[in-house]
Amino acid sequence: MTVKTRFAPSPTGFLHIGGVRTALFSWLYARHHGGSFVLRIEDTDLERSTEESIEAILVGLRWVGIDWDEGPYRQTERRGRYAEVAAGLLARGDAYHCYCSREELEAMRQAQTARGENPRYNGRCRDRKAAVAGVEPVLRLRNPHEGSVTVHDLVRGDVTFSNSELDDLILVRSDGMPTFHFGVVVDDADMGITHVIRGDDHLTNTPRQINILKAIGMPVPVYAHLPMILGADGARLSKRHGAVNVLEYRDRGFLPEALLNYLVRLGWAHGDQEVFSREEMISLFDVSTVNGAPARFDPEKLNWLNQQYLKTAETGRVTLALREHMRRRGVDPANGPPLERVVEAWRERSVTLDDIVQASRFAFDDPALSDAKAVAQHLKPAIAQPLAALRTALAALPQWTPAAIHDAVSRVAAEQGLGFGKLGQPLRVAVTGGTVSPPIDVTLELVGRDRSLQRLDAALRRITAGNA
Repeated sequence: MTVKTRFAPSPTGFLHIGGVRTALFSWLYARHHGGSFVLRIEDTDLERSTEESIEAILVGLRWVGIDWDEGPYRQTERRGRYAEVAAGLLARGDAYHCYCSREELEAMRQAQTARGENPRYNGRCRDRKAAVAGVEPVLRLRNPHEGSVTVHDLVRGDVTFSNSELDDLILVRSDGMPTFHFGVVVDDADMGITHVIRGDDHLTNTPRQINILKAIGMPVPVYAHLPMILGADGARLSKRHGAVNVLEYRDRGFLPEALLNYLVRLGWAHGDQEVFSREEMISLFDVSTVNGAPARFDPEKLNWLNQQYLKTAETGRVTLALREHMRRRGVDPANGPPLERVVEAWRERSVTLDDIVQASRFAFDDPALSDAKAVAQHLKPAIAQPLAALRTALAALPQWTPAAIHDAVSRVAAEQGLGFGKLGQPLRVAVTGGTVSPPIDVTLELVGRDRSLQRLDAALRRITAGNA
């Protein structure tokens, strides 16, 4: 059997971090077995589905590097096929038209609730022979009343459901649009999906879908229901726990490979290994070893992992990601030093790409001396003459290298009777606008000779104006 998996999101919002994990596990299982991975957009909810959401799904999957072999298919383009399968079920007596109004269904549910029963459709139209004039019916599955359905789940083991607990669910709405259950089943059957890997919130849907598959005479795929992702407080992961939209992680400066590495460890493990390359994930992953217990999302662990990737990834890879992130942040990467130098200067002290952008912005954009505390503390009148002497020494350097800059600062500081830091920190404030940067010689080398001298001039003018 050639393994074939799928990811089938509904385009009613952004791509949730839990959806990315589902897509990742499905993708890894297919890649591990040399099979294929299908992307299918389940857009039959016409009121809530949007083109913007579809685009967000595609952009999110591409950003994390999950590619697909088939698709993206769209359910709205397959309405003819659903109608064909529905007609066959109706003709064979495996489905029937239901003419019950919403008011009748609500009254039915209220009466069942009052009797302490689980509300569900009671089969009122199951044996109806005549149509109801002026009413567009829905199509319902004639679900078996006897026996049971056992879901052979790769994560949870065998889970059995009694048919008596399953009602005659709607397959086709009155407007001719298939319901989620019907569209999923027809699509999985037609597309030859062998393994359905999805969240465990779908587990109770599975026996219903198996009964539909049996009614249309198609094989039942293997199922694997993944545990839900919880926040650190044990509640289901939501916006109140932080970012849940995968593109928010892109915009905050996370590397996609670090995010995938973190997500693969939510419910799955290979010994004590924490860091996995993409190739290792594909080689080692097996959905049958996924833990059935809910996984907890730990932002601090993700931060740590991203930091490891920033430190150890090839400089060219981090440079490429940094260039893209700088553009998202409105910083022109061409308006400053080579990005490879920026990466090397800040990668050891940064958690995200955003940290690098914010910390190195002074090397690309002229900083305003707006840090009043830093200016008041370090750009005092007494430092004007030493800074002016340093400006002269720096302008005369034959080479603009960290070593030459360091020597110039050391020499002028000694001549002025100052410690290195007593001159270096005012220099840092003058050139960067703040008190934090890499070593001052590296900082000036990154900013460049002309810009460094221009900023020194501006700081000296400010000191003079403030003393006037």
